[in-house]
Amino acid sequence: MKKYLLSVGLSVLSIVAFGQAKKPTLMVFPSDTWCTHNGYMEAFDNQGTMVLIPDYKIALQTSPDLMNVISKINSLMADKGFPLKDMSQTLKSISSTNAENSLLTSKTSGASLAESPIDKLKRTAKADIILEVDWQINSTGPKKTITYNLRGLDAYTNKQVAGAQGTGEPSFSVEVPVLLEEAVLVNMDNFTNQLQAHFDDLFANGREVTVDIMVFDNGSGIDLESEYDGTELTEVIDNWMAENTVNHRFSKSDGTETFTLYEQVRIPLFRENGMPMDTEYFVRELRKYLGKAPYNLESKIINRGLGRTALIIGEK
Repeated sequence: MKKYLLSVGLSVLSIVAFGQAKKPTLMVFPSDTWCTHNGYMEAFDNQGTMVLIPDYKIALQTSPDLMNVISKINSLMADKGFPLKDMSQTLKSISSTNAENSLLTSKTSGASLAESPIDKLKRTAKADIILEVDWQINSTGPKKTITYNLRGLDAYTNKQVAGAQGTGEPSFSVEVPVLLEEAVLVNMDNFTNQLQAHFDDLFANGREVTVDIMVFDNGSGIDLESEYDGTELTEVIDNWMAENTVNHRFSKSDGTETFTLYEQVRIPLFRENGMPMDTEYFVRELRKYLGKAPYNLESKIINRGLGRTALIIGEK
């Protein structure tokens, strides 16, 4: 009887853990359109090209409406059982890291760290889904309505996986969070169902990422057509992809003797030890494989974001 109760208890715990694991991690962001319209964009000179990026920190510090809207969406999503990472606290953590990095210097030359705003943004929390929100207030006499657009974006692919938009009923309320809640609640169940369906697909079929394979032009003579025991290197990598992707799912969309582009690469959500799997870790496993006999290849990894990593073969 004790063994039976223990078995039942373990089964229940497994079901609970499985259900918890299936929930995506979310973070709410204001859309680029909202940031531009309200003057919260920062210009950055990226090697001679001016790039505009949202200044989320200033927006949160100076726009009470934004903080209230994010808090309201956080509450609505939490009520549906979806965990959220708080954007304000995450940015504070980034600011603290930036302050520490600004004090770091080289022992030999005294040089400081070279870092762009894009580099800093890469240190944000690795949410599975970004909830991008945009809204505007409309006035009709004493009544007001809110027109909103809420999009769920896969943080790894930037593909939209859920959406809700519309205009709420006229109201005498002037509080933006109240207007937003009244408008969003109509579509909230459908929105969260779309998010859950996407994450169920990730859990069953793996996370979709992109992997670039390139070769250094260092005169070594090694390229993707180099043969090992009669098998070209590009085929060796194809076989490794087939063995290590979920359900052997990946797409080899382009390739030459010096370059291969793998898209729709489905990697597991978790490593064998239970920790989350990301694109960089997945590619590091490929690098370890190619570093062993009979290949003995040196290679360098370049992380291009959550959902894309490059492996350059030939040297570090």
